[in-house]
Amino acid sequence: MKKIFLTVFALASTLAFVGCSEDFDTINTNPTAPINVNTPGLFNNANKQLTDATRGDFSSGRMTLPWVQYSAQRNYTSEDRFQFRQETNTALYTDLYTTAQNYKTIIELCTNPATAATMANYGDIDNQIAAARIMLSLTFLHLVDAYGDIPYYSYGNSDPDFQALQLQSSGNLTPKFASQTKIYTDLLKELKEASEMINDGELIFTEGDHIFGSTEKMKRFANSLRLRIANRVKGVIPTATDHITDAIASGVMLSNDDTVGLAYQNDDVFPSPMYKSFFVDNRTDFAVANTFIDLLTGELGVFGVDPRLQKYAAPNTASKATIQNQSYAETDDLTKYKGMPYGIPDGLTPSQRTGACLFSYNVLKRNYTEVLMEYAEVEFLLSEVNGWDDAHYKNGVTASMERWNVDPAKITAFVAALPAASQANVLNQKYVALYMQPYEAWSEYRRTGFPNTILLPGETYELNNPTTDTPPQTTYVFTPIPTVTEMPTRFTYPNTLSTLNGANYQAASQAIGGDLITTKLIWDLN
Repeated sequence: MKKIFLTVFALASTLAFVGCSEDFDTINTNPTAPINVNTPGLFNNANKQLTDATRGDFSSGRMTLPWVQYSAQRNYTSEDRFQFRQETNTALYTDLYTTAQNYKTIIELCTNPATAATMANYGDIDNQIAAARIMLSLTFLHLVDAYGDIPYYSYGNSDPDFQALQLQSSGNLTPKFASQTKIYTDLLKELKEASEMINDGELIFTEGDHIFGSTEKMKRFANSLRLRIANRVKGVIPTATDHITDAIASGVMLSNDDTVGLAYQNDDVFPSPMYKSFFVDNRTDFAVANTFIDLLTGELGVFGVDPRLQKYAAPNTASKATIQNQSYAETDDLTKYKGMPYGIPDGLTPSQRTGACLFSYNVLKRNYTEVLMEYAEVEFLLSEVNGWDDAHYKNGVTASMERWNVDPAKITAFVAALPAASQANVLNQKYVALYMQPYEAWSEYRRTGFPNTILLPGETYELNNPTTDTPPQTTYVFTPIPTVTEMPTRFTYPNTLSTLNGANYQAASQAIGGDLITTKLIWDLN
């Protein structure tokens, strides 16, 4: 993997200067120089860029990770209280479009007669195109779920509203923003067509594929992702119900072996994003949030003590050093597990971070796998589309615990004691299973209103430690910085769009109901 990631670094360094509006192939169109780009390198680069962009300590750790209360900041809490940095927002938007351009370039290299024969040396051409289409769909899903109407590109649809990534072909620097309805409809079509063009048993890529590995796994991922999207939009896009049926019939994930994610390198050169933040950049900005710890210890909710507690969080006696070298001992002593109070003012953090649990060594390790979609999520989706089916619900909990290497006896006991499947129970357990996948958890909360253990603006919660005031403060009220009564329902567009693409930005803002963090997406009906 090191060789591939070193290639990635060189490609990413070039892309950093190009930005989201530049076609990658323009870098390599010097008529006097040979083209030396290969599709495996581009694919691996794009996959790493996608996980870096959506799981980093800023785009995740200071946005959605605390918003869904998997974490809380230990020092500066403005982002926890919904005042995110525009530079972080702009970087996320730009990085995702650059990622999309990489996937599009793979398709172009595989379909251009001048390069297709060479690219065939790197894997089956149809499978390479299918892989790029699937990952393009995931990338644009991140964008549309976060912003609403966006500039959009489709491989298989020439809709005149789909104008993104067209600088090289048409010189378009000011693309239209496509509607959410059109985008979600096309994502479902793209994933179906991509899965159907896969040549079973043939190579995808000769090297550089660290997420699929086989055509069967890639096809199951495409169908499972289609199931996720179709379930999300089934209340607003009528054809979604047909896609639910077809995706399941075509074959979704069947076990944890089908889970798709990117494992980072086991070194300090290309480690996982959170490991880098804690141990390479030497920051200690994040702890596990109090509401999440309280859900796992059974103080919140109806599930009792969850044996994933020790897999998700380090005991508060563990130091950074023992987390890094994985030498602390897990413990069943619940007094060792306290979360960082979520949403407190900066002035309270020094007194409250003492005793707050950091992430476990299962999370803070160099070669941590950033999951793109896991089998447990599929089981929870199957429970929902089958009327909150109990068997799929229990399968989802079991799969999640097995992925985190919970002791089998503890799994058996916990699952046997689960309350019956219901909307609340299934979706609360889905939230627990989506730990460290905050963008999907954020989308699910907006869609469903679950988990129902989230601390909302205006609500009161206990502090970890009494303050030194007279009388001491023992509770706090979660008070966001913007005047809102709920978690943000979208990101605002980056500020640069209002100047660089002003007319289309204004049209999109009006179409969605205003460029505000309180504007709801089309499927946010709860």
